[in-house]
Amino acid sequence: MSGVRTGTGSTAAVLAAVALVAGTVLAPPAAAEHGHGLPLGPADLPETRTLQVLQPGVTLTTIVRGEPDPANGWTVEVAVPGGGGPDPDTPPTAVADREHADRLAGALRERGFAARVEEVDTRRVADHPGGTLGFRVRIGHHAQRPAADAVLAQVRAAGFTASTVFTGWDGDPADRGPWRVQVLTVDPRTFRGDLVADFGPDLEQRETTSALAAARDATAAVNAGFFVLDPAAGAPGDPAGLGVYDGRLLSEAVDGRPVFAFGADARHAAVARYGWIGTVSAGHRRLRLDGLDRVPGLIRNCGGTRDDLPTFRPLHDTTCTDPDELVAFTTHFGAATPSGPGVEAVLDRRGRVLEVREPRGGDLPPGGSSVQATGSRAADLRRVAVPGATLTVGGRLTGAPPPGRRAMVVNGGPELVRDGRPHATPRADGMVRPGDPSFYYGWVAKRNPRTIAGVDARGRILLVTVDGRGLSSLGLSIPESADVAAALGMRDAVNLDGGGSTTMVVGDRVVNTPSDAAGERPVGDAILVLR
Repeated sequence: MSGVRTGTGSTAAVLAAVALVAGTVLAPPAAAEHGHGLPLGPADLPETRTLQVLQPGVTLTTIVRGEPDPANGWTVEVAVPGGGGPDPDTPPTAVADREHADRLAGALRERGFAARVEEVDTRRVADHPGGTLGFRVRIGHHAQRPAADAVLAQVRAAGFTASTVFTGWDGDPADRGPWRVQVLTVDPRTFRGDLVADFGPDLEQRETTSALAAARDATAAVNAGFFVLDPAAGAPGDPAGLGVYDGRLLSEAVDGRPVFAFGADARHAAVARYGWIGTVSAGHRRLRLDGLDRVPGLIRNCGGTRDDLPTFRPLHDTTCTDPDELVAFTTHFGAATPSGPGVEAVLDRRGRVLEVREPRGGDLPPGGSSVQATGSRAADLRRVAVPGATLTVGGRLTGAPPPGRRAMVVNGGPELVRDGRPHATPRADGMVRPGDPSFYYGWVAKRNPRTIAGVDARGRILLVTVDGRGLSSLGLSIPESADVAAALGMRDAVNLDGGGSTTMVVGDRVVNTPSDAAGERPVGDAILVLR
């Protein structure tokens, strides 16, 4: 049996304890190689595992753990003024220092609401000390949401910003669940298909994971890396970090952030941290590139060059800016390159300059490419981009070599597991915002839908989705994600895009429950298991 490395006894022992029904293996509660279930909630929680063979070398394991916890319910959480953003996964401003929380609670009590102040305590992880993050303000506790929504309407009518939340999403380790975890396992020893990262017809458009899977007749798929969502942050759909597809480097790294890299044969998988160097050369002249296939001046998740503002270090869900950039484009970007002030050298398939256009933006010739320059970089490009001259555009990763000739790399963060042990790195990977504890609270400390990728000690690739923001599955915090990935036997693991993006497709069906109210969210790219 090719399954997920998660817990009791040997494979033979598990086989002896299961029932085979129509190609699906039904494992008993807490079946795992090490004698216990997932490290979520109390140890005595019920847990069931269902294993289905999808094709040789590919299995789907569905784990349901826990049960509805009557201690949880609905409450009204009142936002401290400020914060927020256009991304639907950006958390509200909910955590403040004690003084401001007390002041808000006092104002609510003056209006007749029984407000309470709660301390928010967070777990220690590899690069963040945990402890008291701040204080939140809440009103009421109700078994059913309509009762909480009625209070919410009164709070909003009084002029406060608030929302109803389920207390099971807070991340209390005593919660009893439930959780729904689905694990695709790809074993390169018996897998004879292709495992690919796919962005669809072009980089700048978004497609659902199910549409990407259907276009390639995939056996299974999960959503992959972070991407631009807001047009003000760049081209929607563009990977917000490193993207290598079938050996083609099409999106530059968020410098130092972790990625998931693997070969199309599902071998050589690893969680890696790459840098990137890109150049444009004309004879002995060489210019340094700022980016690949993205809107000049907008660096989603930051981690670019030292002149970017507000920082050149990774900063998640933030768009850094730089008015002076040199960005190369391929025909994979989209129907036309971005338009705007600046200069663009249009190249044929051999790198010969066909035209220099100002302002920049427009179609590319078949098989061609271009280089755009903005601000002070425009003069640099004009000096080398003479019609008829040849420009050589090159880019390479720095750090460990990519995994083979048909390399695939998708961006992610934070790292979750290193050498088989939980090792979450939200600070290094830009999820800690100075002066903004609410972001850490909503993104790291609270439970959300998650997508995780990793590799186990036997070289098997594990692609995991965990439903959240619902009552049938609470989701995971980042520390819980690290614990679960390690318990599933991952030697190394990284968090991929989650929230409303979290999607798993098997055949022609979405098998998890995406959390967006509108249903499955269009994403930037996906990892596809091909026949």
